[in-house]
Amino acid sequence: MLLLCAAGWLRAADAPRRLTLREAEDIALAQHPRISVASLIALAAQQSVKQARAAFFPNIYASGTAVGVADTNNTRIAAGYLNNPNVYERTAGGLTIQQLITDFGRTSELTQTTKLRSKAEEMNREATREEILLEVNAAYFAALQAQAILAAARQTENERAVVLRQTQAYATNKIKSDLDVSFASVDLDQARLLVAKADNDLQSAFANLSTVLGERQAESFALAEEPMPERLTNSAPELIFEALGNRPDLARTRYQRDAAKEFARAENKLSYPTLSAVASGGLTPLGDSRLGDNYGAAGLNLNFPIFTGGLYKARQREAELQADAADQTVRDKENTIARDTQISKLNLDYAFARLALTASLLQNANRALELAQSRFNLQLGSIVELSQAELNQTSAQIEEAGARYDYHIQRAALDFQLGRLH
Repeated sequence: MLLLCAAGWLRAADAPRRLTLREAEDIALAQHPRISVASLIALAAQQSVKQARAAFFPNIYASGTAVGVADTNNTRIAAGYLNNPNVYERTAGGLTIQQLITDFGRTSELTQTTKLRSKAEEMNREATREEILLEVNAAYFAALQAQAILAAARQTENERAVVLRQTQAYATNKIKSDLDVSFASVDLDQARLLVAKADNDLQSAFANLSTVLGERQAESFALAEEPMPERLTNSAPELIFEALGNRPDLARTRYQRDAAKEFARAENKLSYPTLSAVASGGLTPLGDSRLGDNYGAAGLNLNFPIFTGGLYKARQREAELQADAADQTVRDKENTIARDTQISKLNLDYAFARLALTASLLQNANRALELAQSRFNLQLGSIVELSQAELNQTSAQIEEAGARYDYHIQRAALDFQLGRLH
């Protein structure tokens, strides 16, 4: 019993992992590294907002000072500054509070700039999410297509093995020649090569799917079939309008443009004055008798830049040019999305047309193979005729599988262009 249970457990461990498309999407969204990177960058951008907004609040500093003078006489600092402050022996501690009163809106605009950049990173997180979902759909249906092609290749291998045995029996009975046996053997070897390639392609597809799921080790899957999505009948202008309104990567570019414009307005106020209030107070428990037991002072500080060597002017111009460039980037992005949406719609329409064409092709190939097999059995057809019919059927099966899963992939690609992947 223990041996039987162990054998069953080993078979279960080696069994392919069952997976649906929805499960694959959930796994990728939960553990793909690019999702984590985009989320962390978005969180970091939120901290930039707090940094810019901090200028609205007072800055409070605590200070402690202890000074010893070697000479009992007054000590003056004579070098380095125009004033000559006295240095007295003392031990003191106090607080200094500095509060910005106004910089004529520059801090507000810098805060708004960081808010817009933070929103841009949030949209980048959504865009990354949709990119991962598109990759999952493409990898999932590519693996299903590889599975279907491998099944068709194995069916072809089995059929050609039967034909080879049948041809060998005919040759033994002098009904067919050894040349026919050679042709049948070549056909079987070609089928085996096709199986080997299809199996390799399937393992590669599984490896790609595993990577998209955020897993380092490739594994095999038992993938569930997905229902065919209904045909999309919207016109191209309607789809373009929807794409321009829904795409998160376009929203990110627009937020970046708005942030650049807001930053340019902030940089234009570099030459404006700033007004701040400063207050300082504390205690001097030990020190020279000429110092009081406590101290306190408050005042206003008006800073008006007069000459900066052209620094502020250059910063203003740079910000304006960056804003203009961001505006053109949005325009280019919109044009690109409009083009990609039209192309995706055309590809989807073509993929839908292929469904009917490949279904008809497969039906005719199956009928031709049945007739060729009957003629071969009745000694009316040659092995070459039968081989050609088998080859046509295999090609038709591969084309039909490719059309079926390509339609799924093209629909996912169009949904991505429209911002519908969630």
